[in-house]
Amino acid sequence: MGIIFDKPLIGVVMCQIDKGGHPTQTVHNKYFEAVILAGGVPLALPQGLVASPDLLERAMAVLDGVLLTGSTSNIEPWHYGEEGKEPHADPGRDQLAFGVLTKAIGKKMPILAICRGLQELVVINGGSLWRQLALQPGFITHHEDGTQPLAQQYAPAHEVFITPDGLLSRLLNGAESLWVNSLHQQGIREPGAQLNIEARAADGLIEAVSLRRHPFALAVQWHPEWQAAESATSRQLFDGFIHASLCYHKEKQS
Repeated sequence: MGIIFDKPLIGVVMCQIDKGGHPTQTVHNKYFEAVILAGGVPLALPQGLVASPDLLERAMAVLDGVLLTGSTSNIEPWHYGEEGKEPHADPGRDQLAFGVLTKAIGKKMPILAICRGLQELVVINGGSLWRQLALQPGFITHHEDGTQPLAQQYAPAHEVFITPDGLLSRLLNGAESLWVNSLHQQGIREPGAQLNIEARAADGLIEAVSLRRHPFALAVQWHPEWQAAESATSRQLFDGFIHASLCYHKEKQS
């Protein structure tokens, strides 16, 4: 009798930093912990997978879902039609995320995208970003105060208002709004034609989107992975994602 796997395998994209002169790829523990808490098995996806289409395809073949994490880096602006340089770039992350998203969308594989991940889903679907929200009139403060302790940086910062009858609304049992943390310098300018708007902040900024004609592809601008064990709404998001990934796994095996 073969082994029955009831925990879906979730690919988690990695970022690159310099650590003492060594190029180093990293993922915060909080993402792994949130996936495990919800019943998934996380697998880190290194940026080298995009060196060959065969490598990425081989990795994607065994996955049941993908998680695109937040990051201190930003997408290079040429990807969404803007000029100039991005001082906090991670080109390898751009390539990995866009490659993973292309494969996952084509396979109808469940996707959960967080912060930078939301922006990646927007850009790959033809949308655009505000490069610096703080320089745009009419927006509230959406970035954290880096001088404060992490608990304060990740504390609830503002309310978001949920689109009725959308994916996010269903995951949160019809909730009309919730308070979220806010740690981003950039934000959605135009979402692109393939995305549904799932939530907005009071200033009108889009805070969550989903991909049309896809079983489960949700992206949020806030960080539900932060202390997910203590947040009922965070658990609902990750539980929904892992449940969709388990369904994908079972369909793949049938």
